[in-house]
Amino acid sequence: MDLTRRTLLAAPAALPLPTPARSRPRVRTGFDRLAADGYVLLDGRRIGVVTNPTGVTADARHIVDVMHADDRVNLTAVFGPEHGFRGTAQAGGSEGRHTDPATGLPVHDTYLMSGRPLADVFTASGVDTVVFDIQDVGARFYTYIWTLHDCMEAARLAGKRFVVLDRPNPVTGRAAHGPVLHPEFASFVGRRPIAQAHGMTVAELARLFDGEFLDSAVELDTVEMSGWRRTDRFEACGLPWVPPSPNMPTPDTALVYAGTCLFEGTNLSEGRGTTRPFELLGAEGIDGRWAAAANALGLPGVRFREAYFAPAFSKFQGRTVGGVQLHVHDRDAFDPVRTGIALLVTARRVWSGFAWRPDRWIDRLTGSAWVRTAIDAGAGVEDVVAGWREELGVFRRTRREYLLYG
Repeated sequence: MDLTRRTLLAAPAALPLPTPARSRPRVRTGFDRLAADGYVLLDGRRIGVVTNPTGVTADARHIVDVMHADDRVNLTAVFGPEHGFRGTAQAGGSEGRHTDPATGLPVHDTYLMSGRPLADVFTASGVDTVVFDIQDVGARFYTYIWTLHDCMEAARLAGKRFVVLDRPNPVTGRAAHGPVLHPEFASFVGRRPIAQAHGMTVAELARLFDGEFLDSAVELDTVEMSGWRRTDRFEACGLPWVPPSPNMPTPDTALVYAGTCLFEGTNLSEGRGTTRPFELLGAEGIDGRWAAAANALGLPGVRFREAYFAPAFSKFQGRTVGGVQLHVHDRDAFDPVRTGIALLVTARRVWSGFAWRPDRWIDRLTGSAWVRTAIDAGAGVEDVVAGWREELGVFRRTRREYLLYG
């Protein structure tokens, strides 16, 4: 296939133990396929890479280190997103402009940059091809996909070629779920009208952005994975998991994130500052009634445990709070967005202290005022979910055209 698409058991004592076969990942990422092909797609180009700590090979080496050491690649710049290229910054931060100590390459800060200012960074760097390789987690409000969008638009403005190296959607690419962003609520946690859980890979999203949202087409190439199926969760891929951000420590976090991140828009802790961010939720004054109310809904694939925890930072730092821990027992049946809505509805009903953040951040996360106003009006889970059914159907039909994997 063309790489580019313009798209313990013990052995019997008398027998020797067999030599174990060398294990290999079942899924090969876009970068691993690019390298195996001798980087022909980058031949003769001055390359700049948009990446972070997740840009690793199957044997967990960073792609920038690998390409820098390879004479076949003229790598001249790195562009760092939120949290930075090497991942030293917390949420809402970046590493700034600096020289990478390991490679001596200039690292340009792109966090919160877009349009002409970002295009000017690409121009000043001297590159002619921008390569994107970052692991996403499948949720609209995870900012790396908007880094992708903004870098594509800036590359178009600067006349640069853009190459996307694909990686798995760790929570599968089976379907899209949740509300679709309304344009008037656009921000860096949602630039364009896609579903809250989009069910796409970054290369598929790049095709969608190029085909539906950019003012004109960018010179786009994508390098697909091999061996990935839409039903695959990250654990099935045989690839190393590198936390894409400090509060995304495991694939389990990614599994619930598209729903429980909504608690960033409330006065409850979303579990930041614990070892189980987005799986633990709570606030002072909450007791076991919340877990009981959530369990009474009989949501598929998940149970809720009464939990108490003291965040080391963020909301309620150093104070013990009560709440719930999510335990997903059937990943195929679990719907993170519906679950997040159910937890909002039940938290508001059982805890008199419930409040939205004053800046109405919940509207930015959900993509409209619907979720907040419906819950405030006393709507149940099914009524809230029904409010986005039509727009989700439209997105699902649009999405289908840009999928790369069967």
